[in-house]
Amino acid sequence: MSGGSEMKQFKVRQVRSLAGRPKAQRLVMTGLGLRRIGHEVLLQDTPSIRGMITKVSHLVSVEVVSA
Repeated sequence: MSGGSEMKQFKVRQVRSLAGRPKAQRLVMTGLGLRRIGHEVLLQDTPSIRGMITKVSHLVSVEVVSA
């Protein structure tokens, strides 16, 4: 991208199990692309991704990475 503005990304890692969690939380984790404990994905910093991370913040760890 020109202009010097860097897009932030989030490195999201699943740290807790989905066993016994509500279906909505399991669907959010699937939407984030997480499949198992220890699985990591890189996601763009968008309002929708931030909202999804907020909904399952107790199940994931998040690290901000500059692209």
